[in-house]
Amino acid sequence: MESRPLWDIFCRVIDNHGDLGVCWRLARDLAMRGHTVRLWVDDASALAWMAPELAAGIGLRAWPEQDVDVQPGDIVIEAFGCELPPSFVARMAACPQAPRWINLEYLSAEDYVERSHGLASPQFSGPGAGLTKHFFYPGFTARTGGLLREPGLLDQIDGFDGNSWLAQRGWAPRPGERIVSLFAYANAALPALLDALAEEPTLLLACPGPAQARIETRAGLRSIAVPYLPQQDYDRLLWSCDLNFVRGEDSFVRAQWAGKPFVWQIYPQHDDAHHAKLEAFMSRADLPDAWRAVWHGWNGLGALPASLTGLAEAAAHAPAWRAQLAAQPDLLSQLDGFVRASR
Repeated sequence: MESRPLWDIFCRVIDNHGDLGVCWRLARDLAMRGHTVRLWVDDASALAWMAPELAAGIGLRAWPEQDVDVQPGDIVIEAFGCELPPSFVARMAACPQAPRWINLEYLSAEDYVERSHGLASPQFSGPGAGLTKHFFYPGFTARTGGLLREPGLLDQIDGFDGNSWLAQRGWAPRPGERIVSLFAYANAALPALLDALAEEPTLLLACPGPAQARIETRAGLRSIAVPYLPQQDYDRLLWSCDLNFVRGEDSFVRAQWAGKPFVWQIYPQHDDAHHAKLEAFMSRADLPDAWRAVWHGWNGLGALPASLTGLAEAAAHAPAWRAQLAAQPDLLSQLDGFVRASR
């Protein structure tokens, strides 16, 4: 029987812990499938709430500021272009059989992803001279690396009793209330969103972040401040809600697997490059026009509609979009196949 490879995943926390969230999901998925993983991270503090029970098969390591006496793994993941420590790269180059070196890129629906996915980058100088790095792009089409999706996820979602789960935590809705989750960066459109939500009886479950402290209740709107949740419980929150507001990359992907209407707040960039990324996804997913107006308003590209027009169309669109994504192999299956093929 072929032995399972050892994976090294390198992650730097830029802000908001989103990079760590994606890397932990990847590490956990690997461990669940029987692989051994070392996760090297420069700030692991968020794992105290994100993953309070570290999964078996995952070794958590501090980011090596100096050389460390370890043999590099069979596959080395450089998450989001974090730049591996030069001393570790030198150890990779000295291995009798060079590790597979993968730059796991950020998720985007833009066309360049299909052109760039899988490209090789031979290293001609520096500590990694002689090695080859490959770029692996998550994505939404068959010509990309797909999305993280652990085995059996959709069956687990479909068999989940969200009302019971909410009731166990004291977050049960009152009769007639819709349930909305909110995970957001600071957003000037928050008061307008609260007004729109209050048009119908709504229970707003607000996750930690800048928006949580700025929520002001209105007639018809009840809110609960949700604490930091482990990733698995955050997923269950998304499954339990009628509408989810998400941000960044990790919660964005998990909202799509939930199969419920959602609104994505993309990470803002100073040069407004995020506008094109947002439009690319809305076009790729073929969002209903009325729902696009809500997305535009929440991302500062127009006024937020006074009513959440398009919600009914979004509710029909979400499970169909999920089914389209689920027809593609998941990211880890594709990544495992890619490194095996490139050995």
